[in-house]
Amino acid sequence: MKYLLPFLLVACSYEMPSQPVLGYEFNDAACSDTVDNDQDGLIDCEDPDCLLASTHCGEQVPVLPDGRPETGLLCRDQIDNDDNGQFDCGDPACREQMENCCVLEFTNETCSDGMDNDQNGFADCEDFACRMGLFVTVCFEGDADTCRDGLDNDGDGDVDCDDSSCARDASCSSACVGLPSGSEDSIERCTDGCDNDGNGYADCRDRSCSQSQDPEVVAACTPDQGPEETLARCSDGFDNDDNGYVDCNDFGCSRSRNEAILAYCAERMENTLERCADGIDNDGNGYIDCNDFGCSRSDDQAIVSMCAERVEDSVETCSDGEDNDQDGYVDCDDFSCSQSENDEVAALCGGDPEATFEACSDGIDNDGNGYTDCADYSCRDAEDPSARQACQESVFRPGTFPAPSPQDIGWANAYCEDGLDNDGDGYIDCADWDCSWNPLVTICQGPRVCEERE
Repeated sequence: MKYLLPFLLVACSYEMPSQPVLGYEFNDAACSDTVDNDQDGLIDCEDPDCLLASTHCGEQVPVLPDGRPETGLLCRDQIDNDDNGQFDCGDPACREQMENCCVLEFTNETCSDGMDNDQNGFADCEDFACRMGLFVTVCFEGDADTCRDGLDNDGDGDVDCDDSSCARDASCSSACVGLPSGSEDSIERCTDGCDNDGNGYADCRDRSCSQSQDPEVVAACTPDQGPEETLARCSDGFDNDDNGYVDCNDFGCSRSRNEAILAYCAERMENTLERCADGIDNDGNGYIDCNDFGCSRSDDQAIVSMCAERVEDSVETCSDGEDNDQDGYVDCDDFSCSQSENDEVAALCGGDPEATFEACSDGIDNDGNGYTDCADYSCRDAEDPSARQACQESVFRPGTFPAPSPQDIGWANAYCEDGLDNDGDGYIDCADWDCSWNPLVTICQGPRVCEERE
């Protein structure tokens, strides 16, 4: 037994090797053997180690570059075909088309494994390809389900109600956090200000309350018409006097001479450092934190300084896919971008939108954000199916099939076996990336596009 003790101690203090057991991919032999020698998920010339250490993977310079656009096989020939200073997957033109296999982080698995699979410096949901991935669902946080599950779904370091993406979810009201979910059909749950059933509607905005058969609930959901000058009318969530202002946003409440009403409204004003940074619309006027004039135009210099650091009003912050000011709106969906007085930002957000079939297939960067057609996520993820059809083979096309339900896979399969290049990208049916990876498509068997890259 005494001879085993040292081995047991060694086993208990085992540390993960700091370097790959088989060594790095650092020479021509290791960079041309079709083996992932260092087990980092990247094979041969896909691995940045090979680009740095092997002559096999460097750029090949032909005598006379022909200026052809980088696409298809030209994205794997080690030649700067379009003579723009970038070759293969280092060229944005190659990364724009998923079939070129330059983007390797695009599934729920690769976007939640804690690894930087494509070694671009960003792992999982920090990678734009994950956050905006066509079939990635693990990087979204903003609905009743993802704001209550205890997970950092979008990988930004904030969980559930601490995430600004959940700021507009009723379940993240300070009074609602931690409450058990359930039906929203009792007088208690129809008046607590919470989205108890997680359908996105709280209290009387939920039909289970507003159309309830319970007389007490119906009464609670029927506004008490009259001047907004009592504590009851200043705290019921209704525009009782029909002047367009609700509760403490109505001067009848906020400038009342009633001390109880003033105290109630003071607790809900968005005018302290804490309330201007909590991701909650405390005063219920539709503006959160620094987007509320109560914060951005505060007399408190600490609040003004904090808001200055969170601004989303430059070309960079209005096109980076981040909610920089943490108000729940990203880039041009944020008024600070879309209504900016900066000419460059105004052009970015107010130019011809890249969200129609025509704009997504004309070869022009219509919105001036540096991405053309299907390289722009506003095309690939457009809400309008007719715009997405320019970028997806398996997308639903109005007028050809009945509108699909989530369970209906017939339409997706039909587009992926019709022998047509529906999205005009040069790839047909199962050879098209989105047919190969769309969860609704069941007819594409065998290795999927980019699964066998060598």
